[in-house]
Amino acid sequence: MKRGEVSRRQVLHIAWPIILSNLSTPLLGLVDTAVIGNLGDASLLGAIALGAVIFSFVYWGFGFLRMGTTALVAQAVGANQQREASAVFLRAAILGACIGALLLALQTPIAAASLGLLEGSKEVESAANAYFSMRIMGAPFSLALLAVMGYLLGIQATGTVLLLNLVLNGLNILLDLVFVLFLGWGVEGVALATVIAEVSTLTIGIFVLIPRLRSAGSIALSLLLNAQQLSRMFRVNRDIMIRTLCLIFAFAWFTNQGASQGDIILATNAILMQFVSFSAFFLDGFALAAETLVGSAVGARNKAKIAQSIRYVFELGILTASLLSCFFWLGGEAVISLLTNIEAVRDSTAVFIWWAIFAPIVSVWCYLLDGVFIGATKTPEMRNAMVASLIAFLGMWWLVTPQFGNHGLWLALYGYFIARTISLGYYLPGLIRDHR
Repeated sequence: MKRGEVSRRQVLHIAWPIILSNLSTPLLGLVDTAVIGNLGDASLLGAIALGAVIFSFVYWGFGFLRMGTTALVAQAVGANQQREASAVFLRAAILGACIGALLLALQTPIAAASLGLLEGSKEVESAANAYFSMRIMGAPFSLALLAVMGYLLGIQATGTVLLLNLVLNGLNILLDLVFVLFLGWGVEGVALATVIAEVSTLTIGIFVLIPRLRSAGSIALSLLLNAQQLSRMFRVNRDIMIRTLCLIFAFAWFTNQGASQGDIILATNAILMQFVSFSAFFLDGFALAAETLVGSAVGARNKAKIAQSIRYVFELGILTASLLSCFFWLGGEAVISLLTNIEAVRDSTAVFIWWAIFAPIVSVWCYLLDGVFIGATKTPEMRNAMVASLIAFLGMWWLVTPQFGNHGLWLALYGYFIARTISLGYYLPGLIRDHR
């Protein structure tokens, strides 16, 4: 392969460790649920569920620490600016630690507001508050770890990302068993296990990065605090955060509107969304490949490499989405039977399952385009596309849900995926043209 070219093999080399890493994450949730679920107190299980929701939304909201770092590091590497790549990491790690420290300082109002919105029973809220108070101690480490992962993805070291995620989740699972089953520390034990795993993984990650950072040379304070680069980082992160908040709102709205149609529809959508989440584990691998490959090509100002990266990522991503849809078509009913034994819910999912079956094929386009635009740091366009798509989603929901019920809700979600694809596709020619 000629220097500067991209191959399908390279795309797979980047994507498959991310896919395996994503697939390891649900195992941790299962263990958390299992160890607490066997203590005989339903309120503790509810507390873990509420706590997990809170931290998922909080940390997801700061996902720009990973995405923005990946894009900026990839571009710096593509431009052969190794010191700038190191500086990007240090800026993101310091920002993540500062945000985490701010979350620690504001933990009381954050916990009160979050638990107030989720409206659990007094017993659940009490246990969830204990979980939150312990878990929030890891916020500076968890957010700094996002910067470590972003740097490694930016330099295409996805195998190392996989190993760090296996350490994070494996140590968390081991400590879950020790703290809860052997020491009897309950929900605080689950939270403490997560904090120790985050601190340990961050420590290992920094040791892994030290030789790479040293080889790039010393970082002068003037480079680290370069006003132009800091401004660029904050602009990119701001746009990604707005995009992410729109995404969170859309899926929260979908869940809430399903709940308004009754418990059976709520349970039906919860099960079918597991198919959507499962497919995202795979498609995210190719989206991340787009981030780092397009970012590197943009840094090198190599238009041919940008086009190659987009082509191969889309070829493999669409093929994967098609295989996932085939798998859901052939095995979906069997999976649903494993997930629930409630006949009313099984009957309901049989009515709506086709929405989940075709979701990978409909959504893959916007997943991959997100990766392309993040890698190219065309974040204003991505932000604008996401805001417009959210408006389109809410408009379609308002038009079709009153007449078609849950079918209308899923149709609106499909419209959201398609609107994201069309709006990002509108900007795509300009992205390629700007990097000749």
